[in-house]
Amino acid sequence: MTAADDYAAHHDAIAAQRDRIYGSDRPTDPWTGEIARLFRFNPHRDLEPNLEVIASYVQPDDVVIDVGGGAGRVSLPLALRCREAIVVDPSSGMGAEFDASRDEAGVTNARRVESDWLATEGIAGDIVFSADVAYFVRDIVPFVAKLQAAARRRVMITLWSEAPPNSAASLFSLVYGEDQAPVPGFRQLLAVLWDIGILPDLRLLPEPPWWEGELLATREEALALAQEGRWLVERDRPRARQVFEENFDQLFSTSPDGHRPLWRPPSRELLITWDTG
Repeated sequence: MTAADDYAAHHDAIAAQRDRIYGSDRPTDPWTGEIARLFRFNPHRDLEPNLEVIASYVQPDDVVIDVGGGAGRVSLPLALRCREAIVVDPSSGMGAEFDASRDEAGVTNARRVESDWLATEGIAGDIVFSADVAYFVRDIVPFVAKLQAAARRRVMITLWSEAPPNSAASLFSLVYGEDQAPVPGFRQLLAVLWDIGILPDLRLLPEPPWWEGELLATREEALALAQEGRWLVERDRPRARQVFEENFDQLFSTSPDGHRPLWRPPSRELLITWDTG
């Protein structure tokens, strides 16, 4: 089995588990409405330490392509530091937030293409960037090959050391009584890159995720957080809430300041990058 076969096998295991557990009642698309708004950040904000590292690769005359760039969390600040930023993302919900954020901030050199990356044509840039997308790509080699072909100078991929889709695995086990099939993460992606002859630089970025150490003011907010995500379908929410209520003290630490989730493992952002020149 090649590394790419192993990568695809992770996705096949996820699909098989979802078919068995959910049947036709699949988790809803999270990339719309209120969820999409959570990924909208002020383009004029001071750069977070991780984004500072990413921006350090960008030159003023660059065209930056952000694959799966959603609401523009990364691309819009980079647009202020380069010639043009282009987001390629299939989600209309995320796209609406991107448009609103760009227009309100007065960013004039950023645009989006509402499309799946592999279906796009004629998109190229000096840097091709992608954050938190590779987890969801079954056929990873064509995806990476297109990143490589579209990048005149550099490809940049960021992933978390603990993939966010896997972070609720302990909650999944409580509700469904079995281990959650995990998405492939940075280890699997690096193995694929090495197999196809790409030897990237790997940088550990300095700042933990913004949600790490999150405090919830009330018990109700804590329970609502535990029920977020793609892994839980509507029909199971009442049962899940009861399970979380019964196990609250194991799932959250409680202090006078609020409730802190204990099920989320600590994580760091990793930058996987290589020069295509």
